[in-house]
Amino acid sequence: MEGSCDPYPSTILRMVPFPICDGEDLVTPIRHVAVTGSTNDDMTALAREGAAEGTWLRADRQEGGRGRQGRAWVSPPGNLYASTLVRRLGGDPPAPSLAMVAAVALDELLQAWLGPGRLAIKWPNDLLADGAKISGILLEGAGDAVVVGIGVNLAHHPEGIDRPATSLAALGLSPPEPGDFAAELAAVFAAWLARWRTEGLGVVLARWQARAHPPGTALRVRAPEGEIEGLYEGLAPDGALRLRTTDGRIHLVHAGDVFLL
Repeated sequence: MEGSCDPYPSTILRMVPFPICDGEDLVTPIRHVAVTGSTNDDMTALAREGAAEGTWLRADRQEGGRGRQGRAWVSPPGNLYASTLVRRLGGDPPAPSLAMVAAVALDELLQAWLGPGRLAIKWPNDLLADGAKISGILLEGAGDAVVVGIGVNLAHHPEGIDRPATSLAALGLSPPEPGDFAAELAAVFAAWLARWRTEGLGVVLARWQARAHPPGTALRVRAPEGEIEGLYEGLAPDGALRLRTTDGRIHLVHAGDVFLL
């Protein structure tokens, strides 16, 4: 996008290459704050001020962090709480599929710590490590832009919630510094974002499905229209979840919470 190639300059913690502007490797800033209400709210404000695509913001702690459907996101220091900005361009795949771009980028990065066989993507936006949630993704619109919020349990994980959660530390691993993790994530996300734009949504969906639970996995979906149970049958071309119920029908789920049975 013309005029969007200058790095957004203030409070820069780390600089990483970000391939935009006709393939040139430019530098994008990762802004850092000690405490904020929500990195997504802050990034939304930056978007309205004209921040460039590829701007990142990371906080040590959030006082008003949230996940999907307004759920509180517990935010102690030591984990990753970050948001980035994608400016929508003509010809882009559907904006909601950016959650899948973020998921495959996170999966690629976390595999470096966890190794093969321990990580799976769960529709629409969670990553599970040994069956427990280790990260989540939240998309929010900001005019012509989409804010992509990413939380990863590096050093801590919540307890007493409605589904199992874990962290790299709980899995017996030495967690990286959040700033280092954010820098690596920014580079991997940029690479997948470029593929999403140039090769289309199909390449992202193929990777997503290869890293998800296998077809035939039993699921319960809590959707706006009610709960439904069935077997996972992959994704539709637009990224919707395909669920086969006991009567043999395929239901397309575009929004809802998914639970493994």
